[in-house]
Amino acid sequence: MEEVKEKSKGQKLMDEIGYKTSNAWEKIGDKEKIFSYCEGYKNFLNIGKTERECAKEVIKQAEKLGYKNLDRIIKEKQTLKSGDKVYRNIRNKAVILAVIGKKPLEDGTRMIGAHIDAPRIDIKQNPLYENTDMAFFKTHYYGGIKKYQWLAIPLALHGVIIKKNGEAVEVAIGEDENDPVLTITDLLPHLAKDQMEKKLSEAISAEAMNALVGSMPYDDKEVKDKVKLNILNLLHEKYGITEEDFLTSELELVPAFKAKDVGLDRSMIGAYGQDDRVCAYTSVTALFDVNDPEFTAVCILTDKEEIGSVGNTGAESKILEDFIADLCYLTTDNYSDIILRRCLNNSVMLSADVNAAVDPNFEGTHDKFNAAYLGKGLAILKFSGSRGKAGASDAHAELLAKIRKVFNENGVVWHTSELGAVDKGGGGTIAMYIASLGVDVVDCGVPVLSMHAPFEVTSKADVYAAYLGYKAFYEKLD
Repeated sequence: MEEVKEKSKGQKLMDEIGYKTSNAWEKIGDKEKIFSYCEGYKNFLNIGKTERECAKEVIKQAEKLGYKNLDRIIKEKQTLKSGDKVYRNIRNKAVILAVIGKKPLEDGTRMIGAHIDAPRIDIKQNPLYENTDMAFFKTHYYGGIKKYQWLAIPLALHGVIIKKNGEAVEVAIGEDENDPVLTITDLLPHLAKDQMEKKLSEAISAEAMNALVGSMPYDDKEVKDKVKLNILNLLHEKYGITEEDFLTSELELVPAFKAKDVGLDRSMIGAYGQDDRVCAYTSVTALFDVNDPEFTAVCILTDKEEIGSVGNTGAESKILEDFIADLCYLTTDNYSDIILRRCLNNSVMLSADVNAAVDPNFEGTHDKFNAAYLGKGLAILKFSGSRGKAGASDAHAELLAKIRKVFNENGVVWHTSELGAVDKGGGGTIAMYIASLGVDVVDCGVPVLSMHAPFEVTSKADVYAAYLGYKAFYEKLD
């Protein structure tokens, strides 16, 4: 029998007062639960390739669980009580859900906010043209992308077209195994000498990112643009649209492949749009498992985060404030604005957005003592922004202490992080906009490799750790 060596005095002291991160797989232990939960997440990624599709799926699942449309409740002059479950659909692109708690709204809420938009390639309003007997769509990329990553891969066309009679036509081409796909072509290496001598940011022109959509001519020698006409005719036969209907459409090109297990051990997930649908899925499924909370639990899934949270479906808008105001009104006999203000100032939020995991293939991008790592659970980001914390939301130490206590007491695997080394770059989340309402906010999300690429990678253990952490936050934070 091998003799167990007793720890030295110094090692015992280090174990007692030192700090080290944990491996999420080892600490959670139950691999079967991790893998089972992640199958549901992969299915959500396959269904929700756009913000509209994500919103639609979340509402579908919420209604199955008894969530009621808040606007219908208001119209019918009903009130809300502890245990009631409600949601609001904001223009089919954002969703806010809540479970009414035992404590009055004036005492605050427990909120988690994520976003359901993702970097992509948008189709321009007047997109279709023909050149050298090929038809193309003109595009305009959305969010921060490396343009070269979107060339020479299969792309699916998703979105909605509003016809002149007001009818909305939903489009999804390229997801079924029998569907055709689109692609943005690239230049072969043999002719790319000039291209390859340019900076990565300049090698691909945004205006040249035109999606190839067809090459077969319409059978009429009198027509000038026969290939274009053939595409228009195919779309007209399938959807009943005309070329003018593109002017009132929102069409997006997204990768035409499904979420896949990554690694010979199947420990990771590779998919499009995990920034930030990994936090959206984990936060909303955590809410679905909350039934009778002390504080009202709220999940907000926003749009437009990738371009600054702008517009009336983004976090910079009044959608959250309006939603909370309605909850206060429907749960209070004598509503006044001061109740809303007190509710917001007493509320706590986790800004659930992904973080950039350390990639050992790219040294020097992080301070490794303060970085997010794959497989170490949730990454808490005290401050966002760039350089001297410009554009940051910087959480107070008192809030971090509360989150630390809840996570530690409930076995949630977590570690601290920054979004890259100082002066290397940085970024922001919805946190700064929610903080401006008076809410205490800290960023807390899943580490990701290849963020903003068409194929992002997460650890299944981190995904499940996020679900456990968000559920503990909803239920246990004092």
